Parts: sequence; structure tokens; C-alpha cells
Amino acid sequence: MASAVSNLKSAKKGNDRFNQEALNWDARPFVHEASEGASKAILKKLSDLKLEPKQVLEIGCGTGILSFLIAPHVQRVVAVDAAEGMIQVLKTKLAKPGAPRNILPVAVLLEDPDDRSLPEAGDGSRQRFDLITSHLVLHHIDDLKTVLTTMLGCLAPGGRVILTDFEDFGPEAKRFHPASKMAGVERHGINAKTMEELMRKVGFREVSVTPEWSMDKKVERFEGEFGDGGMVRPELGEVMEFPFVLCYGERA
Repeated sequence: MASAVSNLKSAKKGNDRFNQEALNWDARPFVHEASEGASKAILKKLSDLKLEPKQVLEIGCGTGILSFLIAPHVQRVVAVDAAEGMIQVLKTKLAKPGAPRNILPVAVLLEDPDDRSLPEAGDGSRQRFDLITSHLVLHHIDDLKTVLTTMLGCLAPGGRVILTDFEDFGPEAKRFHPASKMAGVERHGINAKTMEELMRKVGFREVSVTPEWSMDKKVERFEGEFGDGGMVRPELGEVMEFPFVLCYGERA
């Protein structure tokens, strides 16, 4: 119960921020570039493994940028986010001509594989998935063990998780977020060794956490340089390179 309460408090801090930012989220070039990097890494991993997942769950989908990139390659994406503002933007995008018709948006803080917000499997139980993805989500989660356990429970037998986030490479990784955007940030990237150990402890097999790509991001030269709104103006900040990791695991 304590971990659930912690998750809810952590989620509320982050959701308040993301609900406020939802309408302008897609106007940021960085989020598109990062999602494109994630989709390429995910699809390459699936190709290398000769996997063609049909039913995909994306946890922390935001406005659906990654979902849109994955959708053409699968049967359906169930796109879940705890921030209702993000899901409302996704629903608006899906209503436009030419949008994918195989994305199902769901506003929920997913803590139970049998949450009734998830689609039914046909026998009254909840659907299980061939693949679970998330991108730039793990560093917002206080209790990773609980979330990974939920992911494992949402997988069909033989299902996989492919999760991407920036790497915790030391104290400088903190600069990924400006000072005004720290609400809901629980860690400054993913430590590969710690994540591997935790995924195995939860019950995933064939676990690997590997660096897959890197990208440049404008960061503050000193704390608070971007101001209360975190605005990145051309004359402010400096460019810093961040490595991204891909976390992979299988359900037996």
C-alpha cells in the first residue's frame, strides 16, 4: 500500500505539469526527434529478433508521437497515459483525416494488469500484450519495481518489453531537465546496471540494457537560466549530448 500511495503522489506531481504542457507538447522539435530515435531503436530490435508483435501497449504515451510511429507496423497500439490532458490531445489528433485507426487512447494510471480501463480479452479478462513500450517515462517513476511488475503482468506468454530512456551517466545527467521542469522527475536517467538487476529480480528473462543512440539537447549553463517557464531561447543555454538506453526483457 505504501508503494501505491507513493506512486500516486509522484504521478500527481508529474501529471499537473504534463496536463499544463499538453497543448504545446507537439510544438517541441526535441520530443519528435527523441521519439523518432526511440521508434528506430525499437523497430530495429524487433527486426533483429525477427518479431512481429500484433498487440502493443505503450505506457506513458503522452500525445502519441511514438504510438503514431509504431502503429503502421502492428495490429493495434493501446496508448496509456495518466495525464488526461495528454490523452485529450491524442484523441484530437486521432480524429483528423489520415490519422492511424489502430491506436486506442486510454487515460489511466496503470497499476494493475487487470485494470478495467484496458480492453477485454473476450472472456471477461483483460487483454495481454505481445509488446510493451515506453519512452522517456521511467525517469518519472518513483517505484520502478512496482511498474515493471505491472508490465510483466500485462504481457502475454512470450511477450517482450522494449523501454527507452536517457542514461544516468553521472552527475551531469541532471542537466537533461531545466530547473523549472523538475516536478515529477524521480531520477536523472536510467542506470544500466541497476535497471538490469531490477528487471531480473522482477522476473524478466533475457534482460539487456544497452546504449542505442545519442542526441543533442539544449541545456542550462547554470541552474534557472531558462526561467520559470523553461523557455529555450537561441541566446540561452548550451548544447549537450545525451546517451539513450534500450531496456529489453521477456516474459517466460
